[in-house]
Amino acid sequence: MVPQEIQQFSEVRAKARAYFCYLLNRTIPNYLPDPSLDVIIRGLKNIEKELPRFQSLYVLDPKGVQVIHNMSKKPEFRIGKDINRSARAYYYRVAREKRCIVTNPYPSLLTNSLTVTAAYPVYDANKKLQYIVCIDISLHDLLKIAQNTSLESVFHNVSKISYSLFSAALLFVAFLLFFHGMLSVFTHGISIDKLEIKQMFEATILITLSLAIFDLVKTIFEEEVLGHHLGKNKDIHRTMIRFLGSIVIALSIEALMLVFKFAIMSPDKIKYAVLLIGGVAVLLFGLAYYLKATESRETRND
Repeated sequence: MVPQEIQQFSEVRAKARAYFCYLLNRTIPNYLPDPSLDVIIRGLKNIEKELPRFQSLYVLDPKGVQVIHNMSKKPEFRIGKDINRSARAYYYRVAREKRCIVTNPYPSLLTNSLTVTAAYPVYDANKKLQYIVCIDISLHDLLKIAQNTSLESVFHNVSKISYSLFSAALLFVAFLLFFHGMLSVFTHGISIDKLEIKQMFEATILITLSLAIFDLVKTIFEEEVLGHHLGKNKDIHRTMIRFLGSIVIALSIEALMLVFKFAIMSPDKIKYAVLLIGGVAVLLFGLAYYLKATESRETRND
């Protein structure tokens, strides 16, 4: 579940940052001649009423020291005054970038769950940093806020259900192919003298296709349902290569079968086997080009 939530966060991060920056900018005045901590606290109280879910609200001084206790709906979270948070990402990112930021998810010291912090710098009229206002919110609650503002959540759930159904259907097809492949071999029992070359070829084709479809199902389910892709393009390319390779192998075996069959029974039709071999060769060239292009792109990215 956690990898899926992190993937969802990467998709709504821009929206979350826009929301929190707008909320902070609207409620806390900036670039005043002498920014007052009392004014900032009043702004935080307004945010506390407006924001449905949050862990804590607090303020840091220019050196990263917390100047007030956490404002929180939970009494046990109302701590933290005088703690130096200059080593935290939300402090040095705001100090360096000089703008409102939203951090990556990190383990909270209060709840031990993944938390995101929105940090907002407050300057005086001379553009000198006076305070940094922070909002801590759990990753789970942040995703609810980001998704409840649109139909994305409903569409995401429908998409997951649809991909699950398609995966189940393809998996059923893969098992049927595997079953018929094994059945074509053991139709006459396990006697080796009764095995026919044609049946062995057919079984190889069916089992190879079932393996290709199974790999495809595995990729679809992991990426679209479980949300495990997380930018792993190399895994996607590897699955595509295996799928295409399985198809090429199956077609090559079929072409070999046709060559033997037409050479013995219908020599005038052997041209169709040659055409199929030509198609396999085209697929091989295409797969080789795909491998070369993928390798070149990954080398440039590295």
